[in-house]
Amino acid sequence: MRRITTLNGEPLFDVSTTRTIEQAALTAQPPHALMARAGLAVARLARALAPHARSVWVACGPGNNGGDGLVAATHLHHMLRASKGQPGVVVTLCADPTRLPPDAAWAYQQALSAGIHITTDPPAAFDIAIDALLGIGHLRSPTGRLAEHLERLQHSTAPVLCVDLPSGLEADTGRHCMGPRLQTLPGQRHTLSLLTLKPGLFTADGRDQAGTVWLDDLGIAPNTETPPRAWLHATSANARAMQSHATHKGSRGDVLVLGGQDIADHGIGMTGAAVLAARAALHAGAGRVYLGLPGANPEQPGTGWDPVCPELMVRLWSAIRDTDMLAQASVVCGCGGGQAIAAILPQTVQQARSLVLDADALNTIATNGELQAAVRARREQDFITVLTPHPLEAARLLGADTAAVMGNRLAAAQAICERFDAICVLKGSGTVISAPGMTPRINSSGNASLATAGTGDVLAGMLGAALARQQPASQHDTLTTVADAVHHHGWVADQWLDATQAHGTGARLTADALARTRLPRAISPAR
Repeated sequence: MRRITTLNGEPLFDVSTTRTIEQAALTAQPPHALMARAGLAVARLARALAPHARSVWVACGPGNNGGDGLVAATHLHHMLRASKGQPGVVVTLCADPTRLPPDAAWAYQQALSAGIHITTDPPAAFDIAIDALLGIGHLRSPTGRLAEHLERLQHSTAPVLCVDLPSGLEADTGRHCMGPRLQTLPGQRHTLSLLTLKPGLFTADGRDQAGTVWLDDLGIAPNTETPPRAWLHATSANARAMQSHATHKGSRGDVLVLGGQDIADHGIGMTGAAVLAARAALHAGAGRVYLGLPGANPEQPGTGWDPVCPELMVRLWSAIRDTDMLAQASVVCGCGGGQAIAAILPQTVQQARSLVLDADALNTIATNGELQAAVRARREQDFITVLTPHPLEAARLLGADTAAVMGNRLAAAQAICERFDAICVLKGSGTVISAPGMTPRINSSGNASLATAGTGDVLAGMLGAALARQQPASQHDTLTTVADAVHHHGWVADQWLDATQAHGTGARLTADALARTRLPRAISPAR
């Protein structure tokens, strides 16, 4: 058993593949052996998480997930009796015992033989709960007592350990679609995933519902030829490689950020978005960063330089369009672009060899068939294209709605990358990075402190810098480069959260601080 962290990549398997692995293991094992291992693993982790717990509620459902819970309850019952713990284990079973599947029926008899009283009502209070209500095969909305117990678990302020996955969460998508769901759960959550890790634990509702994820493969390692549905992405070794001492600014690549609608255009100023992207590109390691303002008036340009970050070189579109800058730089297009971005998109899409399309560039492309065709044609020229939609922008690109996108984030990202022959970075909790014909990645870093204006612009700038530094590489290497940049963006937010909690600063992460990767200073001790 091990805890899943952001330090290592992990294969993620869908329900179908997990079932295949499970059936092969059942065939090769003695009867009930797999459930016995699973239940023991759950009991051991529960004791490790709450070593002083004297009251444990084990909520069991009608399938083998409930059987795992019954085995765990039996072990915990013996453990508490050995330590003279009282009142002990309370087991509820939302099922007809005569209709349990064979393994679960065996576990039920084992629990009865151990002297466990199985009831229908949870205890009034408990030190830790084990959620063994619903497993990966249950797709119907719970009703009656099952729904009541699920709601009680959702509102629990005591730690909850989920068996395999949180009840009501779709293993393949991360959508919590069955029964009550709280956006913010009041107590600590842990999930012990059995046999395999499931994609849904790490995206959409999964990260909030699952909490800290653990894996016990029960001694059954997947066949190396078994393809995962996705990879949980951690920073690769390439992203941590040292730079040569002979490196110079030209070898670190140029980034050109196009966006930032001037306030003189339609009375809506969004220059800050482009500035954030440009600052992020500079601090992420680009050698030179140019800030192109396509909507600015050549006669009265509003922004000539950035006093906070004077290293940025500001250009009007008129000073860019007739040069080779689009072809030579890594281009980030769309951040705060507003309506002004539409006029420069055709040339940008046609000439930029490395292109990150964000925000208003995506909104413009979503309504323009010619631009969509031009984006698709880029791959035939061996150009690099990265699309960075949030769920609403993804819905526009697909002609769908956000509910459909969030209902299956992996499928939505895959559909976008295939439609546009490009890498798609579908932002959100558990950002999905997908490329045509390749296994998608789910980002393992990041937290709710990123939910503030401008952090998406910062990500676009970081992606631009990563692509600018990349030497000519295969599509797989480019996907890894993009995924590494996404991971670093979330990692900075994780470090910020850790620092503010450790030092009690309560400082809020802003997009500008994120762009400069500036962590809050520790509070100096009183003298």
